[in-house]
Amino acid sequence: MKKFIKLSITFLIASSLFACGSTKSTTNNQDNITSNEEQQEQTITIKHSKGEATVKLNPKKVVVFDMSTLDTMKALEIDAEFALPLKNIPSYITGFENSINAGGLKEPNLEEIYNFKPDVIFISGRQADFYEELNKIAPTIYVDMDYKNFMQDLKTNVTNVGKIFNKQDLAEEKYNELVKKIDEAKQKINNLDEKALVILTNGGKLSVYGSGSRFGFIHDVLGFKQADENIYKDGEEIPTHGKEISYEYISKINPDILFVVDRDSVVGGDGKATVAIDNELIKNTNAYKNNKIIMLNAEYWYIAGTGLISVNNMVDEATSFIK
Repeated sequence: MKKFIKLSITFLIASSLFACGSTKSTTNNQDNITSNEEQQEQTITIKHSKGEATVKLNPKKVVVFDMSTLDTMKALEIDAEFALPLKNIPSYITGFENSINAGGLKEPNLEEIYNFKPDVIFISGRQADFYEELNKIAPTIYVDMDYKNFMQDLKTNVTNVGKIFNKQDLAEEKYNELVKKIDEAKQKINNLDEKALVILTNGGKLSVYGSGSRFGFIHDVLGFKQADENIYKDGEEIPTHGKEISYEYISKINPDILFVVDRDSVVGGDGKATVAIDNELIKNTNAYKNNKIIMLNAEYWYIAGTGLISVNNMVDEATSFIK
C-alpha cells in the first residue's frame, strides 16, 4: 500500500512537471508569432507615370540612375549602400565614390544590378527603355518631371525620397527653404527690363530653349522675360534637345541676357561653349555689350537639374549678375 502511494505521488509530480513544460512551450510559440508580425517590414507605394512601386521603408540597398534624385539624397543625408553609374555622377555630388558600378546612364549593367540585390531602383528618361527589365529585379521608381509643372513635380520627388527614407521633416524643410530663395530671386528679377534667351552649345551647334522646356526654369519659375516669345509654334511639341538655331537668329533676337549651357563639358564632346559663342554676330548683341552672357554649369542644368542642391545652385547662377 505504501509502495502504491509512493508511486502515485511520483506519477503526479512528473505529470505536473510535464504540464508546466507544455504550457511554457505554447507561450513561447505565441510570443514568436507576435514578434514575427511586429517585425514585418513596412512598405510605401509610390505612383509614377509607368505604374507604381511598392518599396519597403528605409531600404538599405539602393540603385540610382536619376542624378537629380541622387542630388536630393545627398542633401537629405540618406544612409544606404548604393549602386550608381559611377562615371556619370556630377563632380559636386561627392561621397559615393565607393559605390557599386551600375553601368552607364544610358546602358545599365543589368547583371551587376541583379547581383547587387537592390531594395529599390530610381530611374528617369535616359533609362526609360530599361524600365521593365529593371522592375523585374527590384521595385523601380520612374522619376517624373514635367517642366511645365516644375515646382510641383520637384516637390513630389523630394517628398517621395523623404517618405521612403523616413526623412519627411527634413525634406519639407529643405524644399521650403528653396521656395523662399526662389521667391526672393523673383522679386529681383521682376524689376529687370532686360529680356533673356537660353541656348545650349553642342559640338559647335546651337539650340534654343523657351518656356516649358528643360531650361524653362529661367522663365517659368524665376520669371525672366523671354527675348523670343515665339520659339515654339502653337501646338508644337517642345523638343527635348531644343530647336537648332543660327548666329543670325541670335543677332536678330538681340537678347539683353544670354544664358549658355555647355553640353560638351559633361558628355565629353570636342566643342567648347566659349569658342562657339566667340562670334561677331553675338558680339553685336546687347548681352555681349553689357557683359551679360552667363555661362551655366551643365552639371546642374543638364545632368541633374531637378535636385535640391542643383536647383539651389541654378538660382545662384541665374541671378549672379543682378546687384
